[in-house]
Amino acid sequence: MSASGDLAAFVHESGVGDLPGPVVEQTRRCVADLVGTAAAGSRTRLSRIVREHVHRHQSGPQARSGLLFDGRVAAPPGAALANAATIDAMDAHDGHRLTKGHAGAAVLPGVLAFLNPEADVGELLAATAVGYEVALRAGLGLHARAAEHHSSGAWNALGVAAVGARALGLGAEATEHALGIAEYHGPRGPMMRCIDHPTMVKDSSAAGAQAGAQAALLARDGFTGAPAQLLAGTGRGPVGDHWHLMEQYFKPHPVCRWAQPAVTAVLGLAAEHTFVEGDVVGVQVRTFGEAVRLDERDPATTEQAQYSLPFPVASALVHGYVPPELVADPSSAGSRVREVAAGMRVVESASMSACFPEQRWAEAVVELADGRRLASGPVTAPGDPEQPLSESDLRSKFHTLAEPALGTERARALRGLLELPCGAPAAPLLRALTQAPPSRSGPGDEAGHTFDPNSENGDG
Repeated sequence: MSASGDLAAFVHESGVGDLPGPVVEQTRRCVADLVGTAAAGSRTRLSRIVREHVHRHQSGPQARSGLLFDGRVAAPPGAALANAATIDAMDAHDGHRLTKGHAGAAVLPGVLAFLNPEADVGELLAATAVGYEVALRAGLGLHARAAEHHSSGAWNALGVAAVGARALGLGAEATEHALGIAEYHGPRGPMMRCIDHPTMVKDSSAAGAQAGAQAALLARDGFTGAPAQLLAGTGRGPVGDHWHLMEQYFKPHPVCRWAQPAVTAVLGLAAEHTFVEGDVVGVQVRTFGEAVRLDERDPATTEQAQYSLPFPVASALVHGYVPPELVADPSSAGSRVREVAAGMRVVESASMSACFPEQRWAEAVVELADGRRLASGPVTAPGDPEQPLSESDLRSKFHTLAEPALGTERARALRGLLELPCGAPAAPLLRALTQAPPSRSGPGDEAGHTFDPNSENGDG
């Protein structure tokens, strides 16, 4: 595939009217899911640190791109960095099984960073769909070429470069250079290191978004890059014919997708059998090897809670679901959640590992005080294309994530703006996305004070 041929034409010429109807609707779902996740993520310490960093170090004469739920602006690379960090701060956003990662966490910030203020909703959706497709094809290319599991920033940077090239009106050759620069500069983080040691580096989508945005601007200025090898011969058909965007999954719970089959397994047992969490004396989970490494039992930070299997499984058993507020602030979890998580046995199933990444399975056995041993059998998590979440489920998820950050009225208004018709101006939506929370009297935290990134306060 040559970026100067079919791919460049796809990037620059695909309008919303050229997209199949299901692709447009899927893009809307992805955007809404990302926005709800961003609202929740904006309350985290990770998001605050990066937004303050961008405000201090990456604003200036070129600052015109709004920061999500903040009220301030930055130059496009800084805005892409901050907004991707805000989305990635809460692990509730959509993903793709075969890339083992996330396109939208970087692509939507790239679109927002470059979108013309006069653009309509159709252009926002078309650019997002194009960015997803380029990013996902790059992700498939990387995983086909590299044995290691690299973080999403290694490949979603190319999706951001594509939407930047589109917005800047770059020619075919400059577009090819933008993609090549993004591939070369994209952060090839060793993802399993973050699984083993959960910290704010997470999936490197923030760094990927910044690298992609910078690549488009560099290419506009004449900077050259090596050809993007990750886009050579990737995908299941010609670009624009097969849409990998339609293969996205949506998460019902705000934790790593790899933990969610186990959560589904225990929730299924609780629904099928009569017992209360106090009856549980032991839990065993069998799952694939990568999920076994999500082994944080007593998380102190939201990053550790998000990259844990025992903690959300225990939370689901105790509460009947995985409360986002416990994930955001695991110190608020009661002793019972920690007791169940500490005693949980998590073992690898060779057959389940063999199915990864195409399928993610888990099986749970819950032992009760009365001697019963309840087995779920192998299950997968809902939200995959074969087992999609309903529109009602997705809407409920949006409000569960967004309302604590924005308030009920603003969250409902924002959800309505996300359904504007394609021909409507995007400006009202952009204003709603970048307006600071109503309780904030100025740049800083929710109380209106200047944010101190060195504070040891919790994640909010």
